[in-house]
Amino acid sequence: MTLVRKKYQKKNKMSNPNSFTSHFVELRSRLIKSIVFIFAAFIISYIFAEQIYNFLVEPYANAVRDDQNSRRLIFTALHETFITYLKVAFFAAIFLGSPVLIIQVYKFIAPGLYNNEKKALLPYLIFTPILFLFGGFLVYYLIMPLAIKFFLSFETIGSNTTLPIQLEAKVNEYLSLIMRLIFAFGISFQLPILLNLLAKIGVVNSLYLKKTRRYVIVIIFAAAAILTPPDPITQIGLAIPLLLLYELSIITVKFTEKKDKEKEIEDA
Repeated sequence: MTLVRKKYQKKNKMSNPNSFTSHFVELRSRLIKSIVFIFAAFIISYIFAEQIYNFLVEPYANAVRDDQNSRRLIFTALHETFITYLKVAFFAAIFLGSPVLIIQVYKFIAPGLYNNEKKALLPYLIFTPILFLFGGFLVYYLIMPLAIKFFLSFETIGSNTTLPIQLEAKVNEYLSLIMRLIFAFGISFQLPILLNLLAKIGVVNSLYLKKTRRYVIVIIFAAAAILTPPDPITQIGLAIPLLLLYELSIITVKFTEKKDKEKEIEDA
């Protein structure tokens, strides 16, 4: 009776216009807090934009450290470096502000959840930033150094009849590439979270994920081709981890199904 009464009270709260207005005001308040934090993070990040820039350039610097040619990053417009620092600050602000936004959304929906629902949602909140960071680290420490080596392999020394081909990387283009890859890998690595949530609400199950594996492989390689530059290093570097995460998702969904079934038997 207590459980039924709680559900009835929750339903009445959601159907009450005044309650809906208060929920909307609370949601707006939490979004404003998130935006204020992101804006503050943007200001602080712009102050330290040069340090963040040096950190993002480190993969390129390490990849060409032993190169015989004198390497540098160039800019070809007067405002390019300024715009680049703005992009770097915005990137860092979104990176730092995303967990705060997730926490605020969780605080908004938490009062409407039961204790068991809160416990079920907590692992997703924990693993979402962890998987995003893992994707970013993969780009920073593995994918970018390999990609840079791959692109530099197309340079030529030149001869009496041909001109040399040498890379003169632009600051804006390099930073846009690495930031785009970090976000692409970080978001793509949310695949297990998405599949497990879909399994929780009954949209998919482990058997369905197994049956659609061949189609998912095609979709993953197509998505990798769209999200990454047209080179095999970054495309394979994104596709293979996603395939592994998909297989991991099948295992975790199957484990969750088994756990839920055991709980149903105990309740019965």
